[in-house]
Amino acid sequence: MNLQARVVVIGGGVMGTSIAYHLARAGVRDVVLVERDELAAGSTSKAAGGVRAQFSDELNIQLGARSLEAFGRFQEEVGYDIGLRRVGYLFLLSTPEEVASFEAGVRLQNSLGVPSRLISPEEARRLSPPITTEGLLAAAYSPDDGHCTPESVVHGYAAAARARGARILRHVEVTGIELHGATITAVTTTLGRIATGTVICAAGAWSGAVGAMAGVDLPVQPLRRQIAVTEPVPGLPPSLPMTIDFTTSLYFHSEGPGLLVGMSDPDEKPGFATDTHDRWIPRLYEAMERRAPALLDLRRTGGWAGLYENTPDHNGLIGEATSVSRFLYATGFSGHGFLQGPAVGEVVRDLYLGREPFLDVGPLSAARFAADAPRPEANLV
Repeated sequence: MNLQARVVVIGGGVMGTSIAYHLARAGVRDVVLVERDELAAGSTSKAAGGVRAQFSDELNIQLGARSLEAFGRFQEEVGYDIGLRRVGYLFLLSTPEEVASFEAGVRLQNSLGVPSRLISPEEARRLSPPITTEGLLAAAYSPDDGHCTPESVVHGYAAAARARGARILRHVEVTGIELHGATITAVTTTLGRIATGTVICAAGAWSGAVGAMAGVDLPVQPLRRQIAVTEPVPGLPPSLPMTIDFTTSLYFHSEGPGLLVGMSDPDEKPGFATDTHDRWIPRLYEAMERRAPALLDLRRTGGWAGLYENTPDHNGLIGEATSVSRFLYATGFSGHGFLQGPAVGEVVRDLYLGREPFLDVGPLSAARFAADAPRPEANLV
């Protein structure tokens, strides 16, 4: 195979397909997306599916809010039902420090048009009956947040990108990036060479290796996270929000007739392993006993493991390399990538076209680490 492309997008998850869609919709011809497996086979299909604008960082708030708008019109605009449920996000707060941090966050979110608010423990329990209010000081809630189906978003974007002329190559692995001096000339793959002057890296947890092919440092480290699914739960309210015990990171939301449950595991070591194990279960049960003891009686019926794509400050990398022309990237979102996919697709489209994006993402450039200017996000799950 010998192809030519104006743009080669590497990665077939939400970032890659969103970027391909937004480029093709803007009239960019000869967009080629390369995915070494099936679409959404990486981190996107393993995501919990939460969508929100409740962040501590102004850029993340705006990316989240912009994406919520796009998810809301996805079926009309893209033509796919993504199972969007606007049931809200509920952060449970158990320490004065958490309350103070979220108070500041709510003020910032409100100033940017996000209808979040602090609520009492009693109101939190009315919204999420499985929880206990013992030791709970307050909660933060935004009704605009919710969750949807990640795979449907990816396949919707992919179908719409194809319909506008983009080409999507599945089961094709990128093996190298050819340079002439500091200029990209081609991408080599297991299917052949693709002549191009532009590469966009949206390879998630595998982005470090892709960046290295072009001599670009993308400090992304993979970390396994696990999710469990429970048996049906009688009497769950249809409006049950995505509920997060911020102290322990325990979270749950409705998944069919049951619940999807997860939390972070501080004992997990960085790496590409995605097999499941039960070492995290005692800590999960301890968190349940503390904040949602009703969940302890539920039988696990399934679950899976996927990879977070962490950066040193747990915030995304969006931008264009200065050391090589033209290498753009959107990666390293550290657990909030899926929910920002629509907005980031817009931003990367505009960076490629030389247009002013709706948001200045300069502070999210990978160069911030060399400049000792990290941008930490506090509202992490």
